Amino acid sequence: MDQAMDAVSGGSVVTLVRGARRYGLSKSKIAAFEQCPRKLWLSKHRPEAALVDDGAEARFATGHEVGEIACGLWPTGVMVEAEPDLAAAVARTRTLIDEGWSEPIFEATFEHDGVLVRVDVLLPMRDGWAIAEVKSSAGVKDYHLGDLATQAWVVARSGTPVSSACIRHIDSSFRLKREGDYAGLFRDAECLDLLADLIADREAIVARARAVLAGDEPDVSTGEHCARPFACEFSSYCARHDPPDPDWPISLLPRTGRAIAARWAEEGLFDLNDLKPGVLANAVHERVREATVTGEAYLDRQGAIEATKGWAWPRAYLDFETIGPAAPRWVGCRPFQQIPFQFSCHIEAEGGEIIHTGFLSIDGGDPRRACAEALVAQLGAERCGAIIAYNAAFERRCVRDLAEAFPDLAQALIEIEARIVDLLPVTREVYYHRDQRGSWSIKAVLPTIAPDLAYDDLEVKDGGAAQQAWFEAARAETSNTRRDQLKAGLETYCERDTEAMIVLLRRLTGAGRVDGPGVGARP
Repeated sequence: MDQAMDAVSGGSVVTLVRGARRYGLSKSKIAAFEQCPRKLWLSKHRPEAALVDDGAEARFATGHEVGEIACGLWPTGVMVEAEPDLAAAVARTRTLIDEGWSEPIFEATFEHDGVLVRVDVLLPMRDGWAIAEVKSSAGVKDYHLGDLATQAWVVARSGTPVSSACIRHIDSSFRLKREGDYAGLFRDAECLDLLADLIADREAIVARARAVLAGDEPDVSTGEHCARPFACEFSSYCARHDPPDPDWPISLLPRTGRAIAARWAEEGLFDLNDLKPGVLANAVHERVREATVTGEAYLDRQGAIEATKGWAWPRAYLDFETIGPAAPRWVGCRPFQQIPFQFSCHIEAEGGEIIHTGFLSIDGGDPRRACAEALVAQLGAERCGAIIAYNAAFERRCVRDLAEAFPDLAQALIEIEARIVDLLPVTREVYYHRDQRGSWSIKAVLPTIAPDLAYDDLEVKDGGAAQQAWFEAARAETSNTRRDQLKAGLETYCERDTEAMIVLLRRLTGAGRVDGPGVGARP
């Protein structure tokens, strides 16, 4: 949309101003400028330098779905189409307002001083018009206000009085009661009183943004703004000439590493190798420093044995994959509720024998009932003892939600939840390898123990990719061949997670074979 906006001003193409191109702007271009002037310049002059992250398409799809639902709640509203171009959309919007249209207008399009915006929902009020910016988040974020201020400024300056400006966000307390009935999904946060200073700054910001676009590439150092409020797609491009980071920066220290690194930087120290033994008061930080400097992994095997000796056999290793749509798809679900569509489970006997089982639903239907029944059938007390998860609060919550949804299965599911134990805090307490680089995620720990079980060779590599795979597989237009590919990728990925836990626990305790089937040697 921004490329088309660049050519629109008052319904005509703007080409030259004092011998130079006069750049059109949009809400997103101004937001890019406010994050970083260089980001704006690159988006116009070097777009090929962008590296778009894998989740961008999924975020766009979520925003589009939420926007469609917001419009659907007003069946008497009218959509302003950008046909044949955005100049026509500006004219159509003006005609509707001038002729006294008294219903909502979707994608109402306005232009002022070469800045063009499309308002998600424009609502007529007694003393003017209300702007509603629809967001797929559960509340108002700081950067939302800048977007809203740009819209309010353009709408008002184009001659349309603005009496309200709100962020229409997801109400996280909503629960779907009837399929397709989203009345109550949104909550309006009135923001007009908060926008006065931001609106007053718009003219100056627009002028500065145009000056940046008309000039040479800005020289802006990389920093925290590269990731706030969004991860910038040009970060790699901008960092190419930065001085190399230390091999083992102090910021790797878990949880408070950035703050600690900033303090040591004042003394000219940037690398963990520069710190002397004992200068870090936190025992975990000192452990990380020592393992990093010596290159020797820390392992408290006896501590691992003590922590896990009560985990009953046979042991089950459980991992869920979930989707959490902003707009719930199935009756009884909440916004962003994590709905399990897959689980992998390895069951290990005390003698070392292992069987694998699992569940996967990618047909687009509600997977919860079938998932709950599979859990009860495969993880009943007669089949296994302790149920081991990694960051187990997530698995417990998934099982608890299933118990709430299906009262007839609740007792069995609650019993399953009660047997779930957590391998993550044990690992954090007894093991560290410097190649984890401050993280105890399973994907950081596993390569230090079993390089052959890393995730880089998988089609589905992480939870975000698993969610995207589900949405793609669930679409009616997805071919059977592609759906089979996605199914195989999901099964391999989820199975890798539970196999990884077996290998990890064996490494920590020294019990059984440390390298599982097909697993490389331990470090």
